[in-house]
Amino acid sequence: MNVPAQLSGDRVPRLEEVNLADPLFWRLPRPERLRAFALLRELDAPVEFTPRPGASRTFTSAFHALVKHADVRAASRNPQIFASAPGVTAPEPARWARAVFGNSMVNMDGAEHAAMRRIVSRSFTPRLLAAAEENIHRAARRLVDEVTRESPGNFMPSAPSRLPLEVICDLMGIPGHCRPGIAELIDHASEHVGVERRGRARLRVPGRGLRALARMQLVMARLARERRRRPEDDLVSALVRADIDGQALSSRQLGAFFSLLLVAGVETTRNAIAHGLSLLTLHPDQRELLESDFDRHIDAAVDEIVRHSTPIIQFRRTVTTEYTLGGRTFLPGDKVALVYASANRDGTVFTDPDSFDITRSPNPHLGYGGGGPHHCLGAHLARLEMKALLRELLTRKHVFRQVGETELVDSNFDNRVRSLPFTLQ
Repeated sequence: MNVPAQLSGDRVPRLEEVNLADPLFWRLPRPERLRAFALLRELDAPVEFTPRPGASRTFTSAFHALVKHADVRAASRNPQIFASAPGVTAPEPARWARAVFGNSMVNMDGAEHAAMRRIVSRSFTPRLLAAAEENIHRAARRLVDEVTRESPGNFMPSAPSRLPLEVICDLMGIPGHCRPGIAELIDHASEHVGVERRGRARLRVPGRGLRALARMQLVMARLARERRRRPEDDLVSALVRADIDGQALSSRQLGAFFSLLLVAGVETTRNAIAHGLSLLTLHPDQRELLESDFDRHIDAAVDEIVRHSTPIIQFRRTVTTEYTLGGRTFLPGDKVALVYASANRDGTVFTDPDSFDITRSPNPHLGYGGGGPHHCLGAHLARLEMKALLRELLTRKHVFRQVGETELVDSNFDNRVRSLPFTLQ
């Protein structure tokens, strides 16, 4: 079932045209993809999708797509059957890459994942989080001050990208002079995740993302050595003193976690912030309501922004044993995609799911995962960052206005924003 390239954003696709394993599908306008998800949700069982011949490495394995809220939630909460190992992205990380860079916590299961998550959770002490919240508000004010003075035409490189980076670097104790280089490495490490490259992008130097990860881990290794000698009140100092069953965390374990925190923590939050600003521009009634009583509505508004935009489109799972879910019996080794972008528009859970409503309640979205052991550790920080930046942008005398179309990146992994043209009035 290959999707014709000529389909427009206004056309309702036919079921036989929909193939989530075809890169052409992910080049379609987002509204059309959402209508395709709606067609799939009407079926009695999850569909298996097969890549077309000659597809890129991102689209080389068949998988079943879980598109209903109940199915995604159930699989998320049953990691014994729907395992994260060997990897939640496509393509899966190579064994040699895991050996060199360490295994990311999102790709772990069972006791290994529980031990790492417990260590990280304990390291986020109340004192550390309180300091982080204060830093978030201070950074948001400073960054919006800069935007007001400089008024760049594209909003993305400014506050949405810099706030989550500043927050995470403050948490980790990364010196200021290292941060511009870290930002560049994050861009290189994540620029082609889940993307079917076209045109000049196909000519990029092979391994650029891996080299960026390697350089990022070298920065972290140097910082970890420094904190072992002279600990401070930051996350790196807490983690280098932690251990698993009496064994200190290895450099690869620390490096893998730091890379995950930097890349995932920055990318997902920056995209959520950008989508939120765009949604509030496209729905002036909702913006007016939020501005009328910011403190009353902001928590629900953040949840609705995350639901409506769904920064992470999907994660993969590998079935470990024969199991029936949603009318389909899966076999060991089957690949399953948890399509959060579809689950968050499920009409059996959300009334009028395509509307943007900051008063929506309840709002059991799966934007931070469907619960279970892999629920996003950074969800609390991400919410604080969104709330702080929106407060600064919406409660000042200068009015933020989007002045052009939001430019998205073709991706089957994240709902990434390339540019957000704006002005201040």
